[in-house]
Parts: sequence; C-alpha cells; structure tokens
Amino acid sequence: MTGRGVAALLGAFTAGALGTVAAARALMSRPPGGVERWTRKSFAGRPVTLFEGPAYAVGAVSGALAGGAGAPAVVAGLGAAAFGALDDLAGDGSSKGLRGHLAAAGRGELTTGVIKIVGLGACGLLAARMVDRSAGRTGLTATLVGGAVIAGSANIANLLDLRPGRALKVVLLVAAPIVAGGGTSSSPSATAASRATAAAAAGAAMAAMPDDLAGRSMLGDTGANSAGALLGTALVARAGPGGRLVALAVVTALTLASEKVSFTKVIESTPGLRELDALGRTSQPSRPSLSSPSPGSQ
Repeated sequence: MTGRGVAALLGAFTAGALGTVAAARALMSRPPGGVERWTRKSFAGRPVTLFEGPAYAVGAVSGALAGGAGAPAVVAGLGAAAFGALDDLAGDGSSKGLRGHLAAAGRGELTTGVIKIVGLGACGLLAARMVDRSAGRTGLTATLVGGAVIAGSANIANLLDLRPGRALKVVLLVAAPIVAGGGTSSSPSATAASRATAAAAAGAAMAAMPDDLAGRSMLGDTGANSAGALLGTALVARAGPGGRLVALAVVTALTLASEKVSFTKVIESTPGLRELDALGRTSQPSRPSLSSPSPGSQ
C-alpha cells in the first residue's frame, strides 16, 4: 500500500470518528421529535439513548466519502440506517426474528420489520450494482449475491447489538482484515473504496464505543444496520464471485442459527468470547426492555 493509500485510510478513519462525535452532539442539542422519542430504559431502569445510531451512520458514511468510497457507501450506510430508524421509532415489537416478520407478512400484516427487510434488500442490491458497475463487472448473479451479502450483514450486525459494546467490537474485528488484507477485485479503485469504507466504519465504532460500553447509548437498528451494510459493501467490493458466495453462506448460516439459538448464550458459554464480549463494559449487561418500542426487533 502506498503512502497516499495509508493517508486516505487514516483520513477515512479519522473523519468517521470525528463525524460520529459531531453528529451525536448535534442530535443531542436539537433532538428531532424530542429526547423522549430517542430514549429507552434498560432492565435496570437506566435511560439509554438511541442517538448513537444515526450519529454512527452519518459519521461512518462521511468518513467513507472522505476516503473516496463513493456512492455505494452512501446508499448502503444511509439507506440501511433509514430503514433501521423506521423500526427503532415506529416498531411495536409484536413480531420477532425473520420468521416472525415473514409470518406476519403471510397473514397480511405490514410490520415495520417487513418494510425493513424489503428496504435492506433493495439498498443492498443497489449498492452491489453500483460497486460492480464502477469495477466493470457485468455478471447479474454476482450482483444479486453481493446484494444479499450486504442486506444480510446489516441484519447480522443488528442481531449482535444485545449487549453494550458487542456489535461495535465485531465491527472492529471485521473491519481490520478488510483494511489490511488482499482481495480478488480486479479494480484498484474498488479495493481502495473497500478499505476506506471499512476504515470509516471502524473509526465511527471507536468514537461510539465509550458511551456504548458505559450503557449510556446504543446503536439500535439505525446504527447496527448501517454498520453491517457498510462492512458488507466493503466486503463485496473486495471479493470475487467465489468470495461473495462464501460470505453469503456464512451470513445465511448465522441468520438461520439465530432463529434456533441465542448468540448471547453461545458467547457467554465460550471461553475467550465471553471475556472479549465483557471487555471494557461498565454497565448492566442487558439492553433495553421490550416494554417500550425496541431497537432490536429482529
């Protein structure tokens, strides 16, 4: 990687972090709809704000743009955030999980979760199409697989946002090899955009981490969906058809597993994962209760 490339990554990381801090301060000073609309209570009765989610999305996308990532990051990051916000602010929590939302759709019920599933799919497909067009790729199948990876990654990140700091730690762990590693993309610009997107996602995660670990704020669907979609976009920009199929298989397996097993139980019963998950956490372990509209409705 050239010196210019390193500078671009540092710029994306820094812009992602600073953008997140600035957006959070702006939201807290003039909260859209009032503070109560963005506040939930934990099981311990402590207030937790959802401002972290939109602040993360704005910061991460700003950082990606600063690093030269372009339109795919905007579509994936802000599009996923918008549909996540719909679930955060208007969801009633009556349907849970992918199976629950699809069952509701089968009964003719249009839940915010169903709208989000369709919206994430559309954003993922559009972002994948933009990535492939900029790289000169024409294969429809690869684009469809890429879109599914982006949408599925958005959902997986949301499923992990159940304990303080957990989803943000996963963002950092996934972003690191994308920034540092190689890839099968034949386009140097696609590789650079992939690295910038992952670096910006990591920078935003670092900025959001202290308040998240302390239990003062959380990503909610808005931030988690945005984070997952951005990482999915970075991966799709870097991977060839085979890599995308492997990524889709992993995302699909995790999604199906989430319908049967609790990720939290698996993490807490696995040495190493349990300690990493708890690292730096100073708050009560539980996320907001379902007595108010829940940010984690899937």
